[in-house]
Amino acid sequence: MTFRPLAIALAAISLAACNKGDSPPDAAAAATGRGGAATGASGSTGGAGPGGGRGPTTLTLAATDISTVQPTTIEDVASISGDLHPIETVVVRARIEGDLDAVTVREGDVVRTGQMLARFAVNEQESALRSAQADKVAAQSDLENARWNADQSAQLFKAGAISEQANKTAQQAVATALARLAAADSRVRSTSIVVRDTRVISPTTGIVSKRQVESGEHVSRGAALFEVVRNDVLELVAAVPARAAGAVRVGQAVRFVADGRNFGGRVARLSPTIDPATRSITVYVEVPNPSGAIRGGTFATGQVVSRTVSNVLAIPREAIHYSADGSSQFAYRIANDVIEYATLTTGVSDDRLGLVEVLEGLKAGDRIITGNVGNVGRGMRVSIAGAGGDNGRRGSGSGRSGGGRNGGRASGTR
Repeated sequence: MTFRPLAIALAAISLAACNKGDSPPDAAAAATGRGGAATGASGSTGGAGPGGGRGPTTLTLAATDISTVQPTTIEDVASISGDLHPIETVVVRARIEGDLDAVTVREGDVVRTGQMLARFAVNEQESALRSAQADKVAAQSDLENARWNADQSAQLFKAGAISEQANKTAQQAVATALARLAAADSRVRSTSIVVRDTRVISPTTGIVSKRQVESGEHVSRGAALFEVVRNDVLELVAAVPARAAGAVRVGQAVRFVADGRNFGGRVARLSPTIDPATRSITVYVEVPNPSGAIRGGTFATGQVVSRTVSNVLAIPREAIHYSADGSSQFAYRIANDVIEYATLTTGVSDDRLGLVEVLEGLKAGDRIITGNVGNVGRGMRVSIAGAGGDNGRRGSGSGRSGGGRNGGRASGTR
């Protein structure tokens, strides 16, 4: 009975020693691994470690969870999105007041520049034009008579047959006749314009999107009659974050998707200022649409291609992890079937392919973990399920696998 407390104390010391031997080889590293309640260990543990504890945990991965770093080509792009609008929308208004004699187009009709859209009744305007033309003819006749009288008066004055005052009166009559002719000519031009304006014509080539009048309707001057949109060129208005604005230039190519189809365009204009509310700049992209395949108001997403970078090492974005304080980036590299941390310096990010350029930290041929495999720690051993002797080595051209767990993407072309 006197030895019972001593036995209990010895048992407690032995249990504490066993728990210490079961700690992971790098607990801090495992804590920074990707989320997951389980460590992913499925194989047998290694031999006895120092002090009688178990060896490093073995992490079993699918072949699709690993990528081999290889040189590839990526693009420096800035993502954009927005609505496509016709490059030009014209509201056709009445230039005169009157009754519409005919309306010749409807919504959806394709019209050309100069095509008649509607016609006003022209009886009153044509009568005014004929009157102005008659006044012009009379003014021309008066001018000819005044000039003849002035010539005769000048000769008589030289001969001393008339006084200087009579001669000046004849010369002034010419100036008066010239003024009357100019006034008559102005009335002819103005009434001709009114007659011309009785024909409502399209100012541009496009499609009639609105028709707001009917035949026989009385219309006031300035009233909106039609709306014509020019959709052979569309414009995408999009916002680009200020941090990426420095790489966007006028003339750069743009790839985007609209209505499930791929289209291209170019940067036409840039806003000169940054919006203080959104910290972004507005980019205007011109999109050729000669066939009218894209309709105005369609939502589009795409990328502005700043530059193309060839023969660089790039890895999937999901393979990059961050330290607890966010000050550094790293990837899980597999060396001799053991996981280690590779601190990275990154460059260009290709949003379209989901790849990030690696400037430092990895070299061609390195194997990295790209799949979502749960908690990962430095020093864990790796086993590739179903890989046999090859142990999961594969090229960077492999894509995602439908089987296995959360297959990783390759780091090369997809």
